[in-house]
Amino acid sequence: MSNSNSNNTSNIVSKVWAFCNTLRDDGVGYGDYLEQLTYLLFLKMADEYSKPPHSRKMPIPAKYNWGALTNKSGGELELHYNTLLRELGNEKGMLGQIFTKSQNKIQDPAKLYKLIALIDAEQWVMMGVKDKGDIYEGLLEKNAEDTKSGAGQYFTPRALIKAMVICLQPEPGKTIADPACGTGGFFLAAYDWITENYELDKGHKQFLKFKTFYGNEIVASTRRLALMNLFLHNIGDIDSDTIISPNDSLIADAGVRYDYVLANPPFGKKSSMTFTNEDGEQEKEDLTYNRQDFWVTTSNKQLNFLQHIKSMLKTTGMAAVVLPDNVLFEGGAGETVRKRLLETTDLHTILRLPTGIFYANGVKANVLFFDGKASSKTPWTKEIWVYDYRTNIHHTLKKNPLKLDDLKDFINCYNPGNRHKRKSTFSDTNLEGRWRKFTYEEIVARDKTSLDITWLKDKSLADLHNLPDPDELAEEIVENLEAGLANFQAIIDALKK
Repeated sequence: MSNSNSNNTSNIVSKVWAFCNTLRDDGVGYGDYLEQLTYLLFLKMADEYSKPPHSRKMPIPAKYNWGALTNKSGGELELHYNTLLRELGNEKGMLGQIFTKSQNKIQDPAKLYKLIALIDAEQWVMMGVKDKGDIYEGLLEKNAEDTKSGAGQYFTPRALIKAMVICLQPEPGKTIADPACGTGGFFLAAYDWITENYELDKGHKQFLKFKTFYGNEIVASTRRLALMNLFLHNIGDIDSDTIISPNDSLIADAGVRYDYVLANPPFGKKSSMTFTNEDGEQEKEDLTYNRQDFWVTTSNKQLNFLQHIKSMLKTTGMAAVVLPDNVLFEGGAGETVRKRLLETTDLHTILRLPTGIFYANGVKANVLFFDGKASSKTPWTKEIWVYDYRTNIHHTLKKNPLKLDDLKDFINCYNPGNRHKRKSTFSDTNLEGRWRKFTYEEIVARDKTSLDITWLKDKSLADLHNLPDPDELAEEIVENLEAGLANFQAIIDALKK
């Protein structure tokens, strides 16, 4: 990219951020700003596509297109914008999904007029895909950092996503799914990997744009951010069918099998649905999914997602899934799921993640890597390699966030080029090695077939001189207290019910 283009993009980013800060003074949070930006950007880009040199016929009714917005102001603009949002939500395809349940959160018509003028001043279609994507991804990350918005639960650390994609090394012409896709981070990382590592012909480019990615996201506001994020990265199109379904992916087996599944299902052990009782009050009820293809019926959301992902995978497919610790050691349904997973897939790698990398506080999670297999009388899993990137590791979201470089050693140990040739870094002479192999026999001999495996000594317990800096400790204490309070609140809610 030339310096002039780079400068122009950074200027646009500055303008977008400056206006965001102006709106925050009016009580409009990052999430609400991001939504309004999404609606308006989508309409502006559709307008640009309808003109030369593209001259495409757009599915947006003339009275609700970009031109109809730019020639109004004041109360007339506010009224028209509200009507536009409501009407476009009834349209089909990506257009309807972008505007589903849309609302105007900018109460001052003068500010809305300024935001429209700011977007109108730029040519977005002509801007590089990476530049547009970077602007939007930056806004998504800022929104995730805003703890009050709760958006962090839909945002997986991008460094972790990239590491998972590097390990799987997705190929062009194959399908990639995420049953809880949030803002689409896994799709974008996979898209970048494929475009950067392969020479794509016309057929591959078309497949990548329209037929590679399939996701589910039940939260309308998050789904629209994901669709816009993908659209800005050249995945899907304004008049194409939506590639992200609003349906709960756990309800039933859709019958489709995929080459890759990359996912970070939502945190929280219970699935629930909201209903209105006889007194007209809102209540929540735990959901259990009675599916014939599941090994066990449980209300544990994480175990259900793991079973569902196994069912989505082709017998030649590969999966990488972020799951909390309880999936690795819980008895009952958890033990059943682990045993069946070991038998029916090749669960070959577990990455133990540190705390302090997710926007949900105090989360202890892991990445499970497993390959789909055909049915067999003997277990497919022969050995599991475990990389402990938790013990004696300290990350915080602001002062020491997770970076891709932090996971380089894991990626090297994983050996994506040929994962069947691996070398343990743990031995009698190196008791601090983080990479270690366990046989199937060793795993099933463990209590409850627990996969919660650790062997490194926690230095902070053994040596007070190795404690992290006070500010890091303070941040960890705050995170753990907040996580504890959230658990207590969940217990209180359950008791009330």
